[in-house]
Amino acid sequence: MSVPGPSPPDGVLSGPLDCLGAAEPTLGLSDTSPDEGLVEDLMVDDKAVEQLAEGLLSHYLPDLQRSKQALQELTQNQVVLLDTLEQEISKFKDCHSMLDINALFTEAKHYHGKLVNIRKEMLMLHEKTSKLKKRALKLQQKRQKEELEREQQQEKEFEREKQLTAKPAKWM
Repeated sequence: MSVPGPSPPDGVLSGPLDCLGAAEPTLGLSDTSPDEGLVEDLMVDDKAVEQLAEGLLSHYLPDLQRSKQALQELTQNQVVLLDTLEQEISKFKDCHSMLDINALFTEAKHYHGKLVNIRKEMLMLHEKTSKLKKRALKLQQKRQKEELEREQQQEKEFEREKQLTAKPAKWM
């Protein structure tokens, strides 16, 4: 038992090819246009169009609304991601500037170390020069003392020689 479907439009074959008689003319593709006569032959009920439109909307509208909601969420997520990306870029810029600052601090530490070493050297040189001055003063005092002792020794020897030299006796 077959259910009869809508009848095919004029000029369209609907049955198997072997059951067609040879005497019936067959229409080719170029003989008629597929849209020819459809608008004129088609009588559409407004209620049916409305029901079909409602059915079409009820079928596709939930999916479209879910798609719209998903697109809105994606757009919001994209905005959040863009903001996060901008923050990360600013952090990278800050890190880059921090690297510059760190390089300056490293350089400052390096030069501070050099200054500390120079100060140590200056203190050491000051101590050495102080010691050398004290030593020079002691040596000078020692030389002066030795010179004074030598002069005193010479004077003693001169006096001794003077006393040892023969004196003419006084005859009276």
